[in-house]
Amino acid sequence: MAARGVNVAMIPASPAIWLDGISWETYETLVRESAQGGSHVRITYDQGRMAMMSPLPIHEKWKQLIGRLIEVLAEERAVPLSAYGSTTWKREDLQRGLEPDQCYYVQHAPAMLGKVEIDLRRDPPPDLAVEIEHTYPVLNRLHVYASLGIPEVWRYEGKTVAVLGLVEGDYEARQTSIAFPDFRPDELHRFLAMHPGQFDGEIAAAFRAWLRGE
Repeated sequence: MAARGVNVAMIPASPAIWLDGISWETYETLVRESAQGGSHVRITYDQGRMAMMSPLPIHEKWKQLIGRLIEVLAEERAVPLSAYGSTTWKREDLQRGLEPDQCYYVQHAPAMLGKVEIDLRRDPPPDLAVEIEHTYPVLNRLHVYASLGIPEVWRYEGKTVAVLGLVEGDYEARQTSIAFPDFRPDELHRFLAMHPGQFDGEIAAAFRAWLRGE
């Protein structure tokens, strides 16, 4: 049974629930306990509204594959890259927080080298986030990303990799990446579509060969 003042809803055909009327303290407690317990639950918080989702296997497969291809891209382009996976990024002053599916420091990678603790009130947010949209979005996560100041988001729903760049507080569609200039992330789909017929290493090798023009 939900606590008084808290509204709970299930999203049809989605492994997610959302709750209204959740305090920041409750959100932080759930994030902390989830991390300590090794839970894979993703928590999004937006000024009292909170969504909790347990990712499906295909969601995690796409997340891992895209992450591997991004690392190959960075290696081949000799671009500094610092991966932070599904780190929780949050700001109490904004009352917002979430875990990307993957995230990276790219432009700011040299400046963040060696940092053990990151505070978004004084440190830059990741330069690039990856968002897998296999199920119905429970909250507007792009709004949270924008509030945290993440400059670029790649969204993949199984058919296309859309690129969104932050412009004056809102995301606009782009053809090329900010983090990897002159690269069109929609090219990734041809390699992601090789799953499940080929192993991850074979997909990564094919992508590397394509980048080299082989």
